[in-house]
Amino acid sequence: MNLVIFGPPGAGKGTQSKFISKKYNLHQLSTGDLLRNEIKNKTVLGSKISSLINSGELVSDSVVSDLIMSFISNEKYKNRLIFDGYPRNLSQAKNLDNLLNKNKQKIDIVLKLSVSLETIKKRILERQSQEKREDDKELIAVKRYKNYETSISPVIDYYKNSNLLRVINGEPSISEISAEISGIIEAI
Repeated sequence: MNLVIFGPPGAGKGTQSKFISKKYNLHQLSTGDLLRNEIKNKTVLGSKISSLINSGELVSDSVVSDLIMSFISNEKYKNRLIFDGYPRNLSQAKNLDNLLNKNKQKIDIVLKLSVSLETIKKRILERQSQEKREDDKELIAVKRYKNYETSISPVIDYYKNSNLLRVINGEPSISEISAEISGIIEAI
């Protein structure tokens, strides 16, 4: 199965993706991790990505698409992917469908973690004190949340119209969210 997990930065996508990947033997494809690896490896692309992320902007579709294509086309990950943080806009959603179709795959389910801005601020500040991520500053978090909410709306509608979307309350504890996700996955 291939699935997509949505939620604004700080919603717990990464945490839930790790849980899902472990429980269902899937591979988490986090665009955030791919982008941070480029930054960590000090590539030219990583430098450009760092500049965008630290100013609260989103990375271009073509850059992200190139980064994920190697996973979609790899037989090792066929029908075993969790797309964490991708797609972020309608163009990316359609591109992902095309890339998957070319590799005889599809999205089986789309999960959206619904979380308030106040909860996001609280989580970002907690994460910043633990992980020291450069993009975990309140003003950047608010800008990223607003950018995310604006850009994701057409994508949510796209998957809703495809009858793939399931909305999960992202406010309770990690274990409660994980239990709800498990129930949804096991129902399909």
